Amino acid sequence: MSHAIATIGILGFGEVGSRLLEDLLARNDSHLVLWDKQFTTADSRASESLNNIDSAHRVSVATSASDMAAKCDLIISSVTASQALLAAEEALPGIKAAAYYMDVNSVSPETKQAMGALINPRGGRFVEASIMSPIDPRRIASPILLAGPYAKDFAPVINEIGFSDARVCSSDYGKAAATKMCRSVMIKGMEALVTESMLAAKYYGVEDAVLGSLNNLFPRPDWPEHARYLISRSIEHGVRRAEEMREVANTVADSGQTPWMSSACVERQDWAPQFAEALQYEDLHDMLTAMRAHMDAH
Repeated sequence: MSHAIATIGILGFGEVGSRLLEDLLARNDSHLVLWDKQFTTADSRASESLNNIDSAHRVSVATSASDMAAKCDLIISSVTASQALLAAEEALPGIKAAAYYMDVNSVSPETKQAMGALINPRGGRFVEASIMSPIDPRRIASPILLAGPYAKDFAPVINEIGFSDARVCSSDYGKAAATKMCRSVMIKGMEALVTESMLAAKYYGVEDAVLGSLNNLFPRPDWPEHARYLISRSIEHGVRRAEEMREVANTVADSGQTPWMSSACVERQDWAPQFAEALQYEDLHDMLTAMRAHMDAH
């Protein structure tokens, strides 16, 4: 490969990490090295995902974050928001000189800056990255903003290995994260608002009237389907979203505002996963009925 990325490390093997592994295996001939703390737990989601890997001849599993870093020309950190800085600290002893460390986690500008201050003095090249959409359906082709002093040189590197919609937004750390965090105030906030609105409307038997009124203000052909989608995102990914919204609240606070909306969104996102059984219903009304039944039972 012209940019000499022979070995890629994936740090964190959840939803994002597993998608990236599959796509990287399909798009280039690099060797992939994986590490996730949950690999040591037999019945964890990370271990189950690891068992489903087909191309074992191009994939190896490290014994620690530092061990993985020592083998890689590029490290992609895809842990969770609360673990992003810790993961960088654990990888740090093994990072090779001039190796790229790309953090794609949804964390505050301050956290991204802290990672850069940690990695760059040790000879690594930290690149801030923000994925600006859900990882599905575009996966490795999802839009990604890059920032930091190494971003310009790094953009063609990851474009070559398969990240086809990555672009540089700034040479300063924090800009990509700030864009993602401010976007999340809206996106995750809408999920929380629709969940709260629809569950209350279901209680009063006015959900159709509320959706009709929303359509007058924000016209779209599929408000019931859209509302179900927004609610399902919180149910399915609420724990991770709550972590992200804590980072969002920090970002808003750093701007000089009290993060009332973002802090409340943390609570709603953290609350939503208890309704996992409601995901089986494709119809919004059925989903709301199941959620209300769960609430009444508890």
